[in-house]
Parts: sequence; C-alpha cells; structure tokens
Amino acid sequence: MSQLLSTPKGITLKVPQPIALSLEQVAFSYPDHHAVLRDISLTVQEGERVGLIGHNGCGKTTLFMLLCGMLAPSSGTVHLFDQPVKPGQFYPEVGFLFQDPEDQLFSPSVQDDIAFGPQNLGLSTAEVSERVAIAMEMTGITALAERPPHHLSGGEKQMVAIAGLLAMCPRILLCDEPTASLDMRIRRRLIQFLQRSSETLLIASHDLEFLLEVCDRVVLIDEGQVIADGRARTVMGDQALMEAHGLEKPHSLIPHLDPHHDGV
Repeated sequence: MSQLLSTPKGITLKVPQPIALSLEQVAFSYPDHHAVLRDISLTVQEGERVGLIGHNGCGKTTLFMLLCGMLAPSSGTVHLFDQPVKPGQFYPEVGFLFQDPEDQLFSPSVQDDIAFGPQNLGLSTAEVSERVAIAMEMTGITALAERPPHHLSGGEKQMVAIAGLLAMCPRILLCDEPTASLDMRIRRRLIQFLQRSSETLLIASHDLEFLLEVCDRVVLIDEGQVIADGRARTVMGDQALMEAHGLEKPHSLIPHLDPHHDGV
C-alpha cells in the first residue's frame, strides 16, 4: 500500500508506507519434529489488509503466534515495525483475535473484560474508561456493558473480544477465523467495521467471500510455504490454483448466466 502525494507541479507520487511486519526465511517445527512452516518470507506495509488462505493445518495460526512472540521460529527472523520480535515479550501494538472468543473472555462483565488490557498498560482510570467506551461504541456493543460474557451469543462474544483488542489501541490486528461463530447480521457488522478500520489487518479465514470484501491482498499457504501472493480477486479467482491447494474459487467470482435473459 502506498500513500499518494501531489507535487507543486501536479505530479502524483506514490510514497511507500512503513513496513508493519516482515518474516525472512522463517521456518518452524513443533517438538514432535513436525515442520509447519518452511522458508516463509512475507512483508506487509502499514495499513494493508491481507487475507491468509489455505487448508486446515497449513500453518496460518502458527504464523500468527510467531508474529506476536508466542512462539520462536526454528530459523529465520520476524520483525514488527523494523524491530526484531523477541519470544515471550508482550507487544501491545499487536492485537491477536483467537478463533474461539471463549479463550479471551474471563471477566464478570463485558466492560470489565474490555478494560483488562488498558488497565495492565498502567493507564489512568479516566483513560481506561474512555477507551472502553470508545471500543464498545465502535463495535456496537454498548448495550452489553453490564452483561456477563458467558451469557452472550457466539457473535456477541466475538465482538466483545474485538472491543477488548481495540481498547489496547493496537497498530496491527491478527484475526484467526473471525467469522466462524457469527450469524449473518453480526458478520455484516464485522465486515463494515473492518472496512472502516485503520489498523494493519492480517486475517486467516476459510470464509473467502468475507476476505473478498475486506482484504485487498491474499497470501495462499500450503505445505508450510507461500504459494501465491497478490490481489485478492486475482489469487482466489484462479480456479486451477485454488483447487490444486485444496480450496474452492469463491462463488461470487464464478460467472453466472441468468436463464431468464436467454430470450426463452
């Protein structure tokens, strides 16, 4: 992604955005010697919206855990904003939305859950309250403030988990299957929210239609390697490529003939 600038003579220049994250020849294996990632090199500029696609077990979640320091690469380097990621270190500029929101919700009320992160940043009570209020408004869950999270629907829990991340004011959002527990109404709300967001987004999902609406770029991973990296509609519109790696071309990218307009 580049920022457009106009010169005094009216010439438009593209100025590259800062690099938000990068992986250079990253490999990772679990203790059972199962190699999950092999030679992954990937760069994402600040403000980009990137979808990660691939069949179950291809390494998408592992890649996210490497990016936020939850795991250490077997080899290669991981950087956030030009700084090396140190395993085990907390990075408040990165928000990681787990696939199951139950893994992120544990407080007695929604507002307490959202406040947990900012409170641990050492912010004042007033600033924590302000962040909580803004995050709830942004995600449309203000009316749920006093509700216990475990009494909410799956979609509501997901929006509370997102609000908890937003209250930390991250610069990067890593979302692992964010639509898995959403009904159509909440899914549409999430799409609209992400379309308006300014954070750098990396979204791993099997919901390819969702990625088409939110992401400009898609990275296809298979056998622990980057197979394709390009415009979302171009990569996912390549039926032979998608089928070769256990995926289907999104329905909306398949031409349809309307029999009612055949002159019959």
